[in-house]
Amino acid sequence: MKLMRIGEFSGCHQMPKRSFFIHGYQFPVCARCTGLLVGNILSILLIPVIQPKAVAVILLLPLALDGLTQLANWRESTNWLRFLTGVLGGYGLYTAFLSLLILIL
Repeated sequence: MKLMRIGEFSGCHQMPKRSFFIHGYQFPVCARCTGLLVGNILSILLIPVIQPKAVAVILLLPLALDGLTQLANWRESTNWLRFLTGVLGGYGLYTAFLSLLILIL
């Protein structure tokens, strides 16, 4: 259960119904935060394929739409949709960050 502390420090809400489970153990972060982390790692691994900033920003739109429509109680998102939009958003956010970093350096 010490892994659950990772989520506490990251700011994740860790709601069980919005988290993945493996063999009865809950991930330390929710599905969306898991996707964001995977997207961040993908963007680091794919540094040579850095997208233009506009593409990176467009990749953030599905994350925003999914989160905001759920927040407004228009619909309930699924964990796999949260994960997928998290991956896109994490990739877009970190790619934009890396491209700005490259510009500065």
